[in-house]
Amino acid sequence: MDQAHVTHSIPAAAMRREASPETRAPHRRRGRRTALALAALSMSMSGLLAACTGGESPAAPNQRDGGAAGGPVQLSVFSPQDANTDLKTNTYSKLLEQKLNIQFNWQVVPYDAAKEKRQIALSSGDYPDVFLMIPWVDQFSQTDMLRYGKQGVLLPLNDLIDKYAPNVKKMMQDKPYFKSSITAPDGNIYGLTQVVECYHCSYPSKLWLNTKWLKQLGLEMPKTTDDFRKVLQAFKTKDPNGNGKADEIPLSGANNASGGRHVLPFLMNAFIYDDDTTYFIMKDGKVDMAANKPEWKQGLAYARSLVKDGLIDTGAFTQNSDAYKQLGDKADAQLLGAGAAMHPGIFVTTGTERDKDYNPLPPLTGPGGAHNTLWRYGDVAGATFAITNKASEDKQIAAMKLIDYLFSEEGTTLGYFGEKGVSWKDAGPDDEGLGVKGKITPIAQAPNSPPLNNKWGALAQYYNTAEYRATWTAAKDIYTAEGYERRLFEATKLYEGNQPKEVYPYWSVWVDTAVADEAAMLRQNITDYIEQNMLQFVTGTKDLDKDWDAYVSGFNNLNLPRYLQIYQEAYAKSMK
Repeated sequence: MDQAHVTHSIPAAAMRREASPETRAPHRRRGRRTALALAALSMSMSGLLAACTGGESPAAPNQRDGGAAGGPVQLSVFSPQDANTDLKTNTYSKLLEQKLNIQFNWQVVPYDAAKEKRQIALSSGDYPDVFLMIPWVDQFSQTDMLRYGKQGVLLPLNDLIDKYAPNVKKMMQDKPYFKSSITAPDGNIYGLTQVVECYHCSYPSKLWLNTKWLKQLGLEMPKTTDDFRKVLQAFKTKDPNGNGKADEIPLSGANNASGGRHVLPFLMNAFIYDDDTTYFIMKDGKVDMAANKPEWKQGLAYARSLVKDGLIDTGAFTQNSDAYKQLGDKADAQLLGAGAAMHPGIFVTTGTERDKDYNPLPPLTGPGGAHNTLWRYGDVAGATFAITNKASEDKQIAAMKLIDYLFSEEGTTLGYFGEKGVSWKDAGPDDEGLGVKGKITPIAQAPNSPPLNNKWGALAQYYNTAEYRATWTAAKDIYTAEGYERRLFEATKLYEGNQPKEVYPYWSVWVDTAVADEAAMLRQNITDYIEQNMLQFVTGTKDLDKDWDAYVSGFNNLNLPRYLQIYQEAYAKSMK
C-alpha cells in the first residue's frame, strides 16, 4: 500500500494489498474475465450509472477521434501499473470502455519508474492525452501544474468540469479544501487530485509495539520518552524472543517516508512538532521553522542516544520497504520489538500469529511536556489526473467524463474493490461500518487463490470521502483480515487530537505563480539540508554539541527568511 495521502486504506477483502497513501502492496488479478462475465457486470451497472452521474449516461463523443462513425474515442493514457494488474485486459478497463465509448491506449510504467518516465515523456514532447496516476507513486506537484499549465502542456479544466463533470463540481462544493487544493493562483484548474479521506492515513506516523514481549517482561505500556527507552533496553537485553541470542532489534523503520515508515517523526514529536514534510510550525498564524529550534536539538539528542545504545536499528535510516518487511517476517525468530508504520502490515504479514503481537503505542510525552502527533488531511497537494494539449476536443470531453465517473460512488466502488459479488457485496443486517450503518462488505479471497484483475485499486479512488469509507463494513475481531480496518480505526483514535492547534495546510496552499520556481528551489535545498543533517546528527557523523551552531547558521546561506516569507504570504492568501 504506500500517502496517503494518501489511502490510503486497506479493505478487508484485500489484506495482502494496500490502497492508500499509504503503503500499499500489489493488487491481485485473476487474468482476463470472460466476455459473458463482463456483459453481466455491464448490465448490472446500467441502472446505477445514471444515478451516479446526475441522471444521464455519458453521451458518446463524436467520431473525429474514433474509428467508424460513432466509434470509440481513442484515448492515450499514461499510468503506473503494478506487477499484478494488467490495465489493458482489466475487467474494469473494459467496462469503462463500453460505458464511455472510449478505447484506452495505455502507456503503462512500473511504480518505481513512474516519476522518471513521466518527466522524460514531458521533456521529449512525446506524452499522452491523459495522465492518470497514484499520489504515493507519482503525481504532478503544484509547481509542475503551474509550469506546464503556463507552457500550455496541461490544459485548464474549468470549462470541461462545468460542462461535463457534475460529480467533480459536487465534490468541489461539498469539500471546499478540495476546490482550494486544485485551483491555481491564476484561477485555473490544471489537474485533479484524488479525494482520499482516509482516517488512519491522516495520522501516518504511528508506532506499533510488540505487546507480547511487553507482557512477558512484565512491563507497562510506555507513556514518556524515558519509559520508552527502558522498554527498548529490556527488549535488547532480556531475550524476549527466547532463543538465547542477543538478536532482538528494539526499534526499526525504513527510508521510505510513505506509510509512516520513518522512525524519527514519532520520536521528535515528543519534543517539537515534526510533519516530516515541510518542517513548518505555526503560532498565531505565523509560519516558522521547527528544525532550527532548541527543542529540535533536544529531539535529535534523544534519538542519537537511542542509536548509540543500539536501541534503534541503523538500518531504519537506509533500508528499503522490502528489507523492513523481511525483518518483521524473519522466519527463524521474531526480531522486531517495535516498528514505525501507518499500520503493522507494512512490516509484518497481516493475518499471521506474529501480526497480532503488535499494537499501537500512543504519542509519547517528552521532558518538556510536548505530546504531538503528525497529522495530515485527506488530500495531497498535486494532481493525479491531467489532460494535455495532445488531446483533441473529443478526447478532452471523453477524458473528463472518465474522471467524473471515478468521482462517483459507483465508479470508485467498482474501480477500487472490483466486481460486485466477486470482490464485494451489499452489507448484511449484521455487518457494521465504522460508526455508521455498513453498506459495502468486501469479500475476502481464499488463501493462495489466483489474483484478480477486475479493479484499478488505488488508481480509481477519487470518491474516497470519509462518509463513504465509513460505510465499509469491518468485523469486530480486529485481528482478522475482515476486521483490519476497524483495528486501524481504533488505533488512530489514540492519536486523534494530539496534533498542534495550528498546522501548516500545505496540501491546499498555493504559492503565487511569479515565485513558484523560487519557492520550489528554496524548499528543495532547505528540506534536503534538514534531512541530511538530521541523519548525520542521529547517526553520530556530526556532533550535536560541536556542530549545532554551524548547522543553525547554515539556514541563512539557504535564505530561510525568504522561504518563510513566501509561504507566509501564500498562507495568508489561502485564508482569505
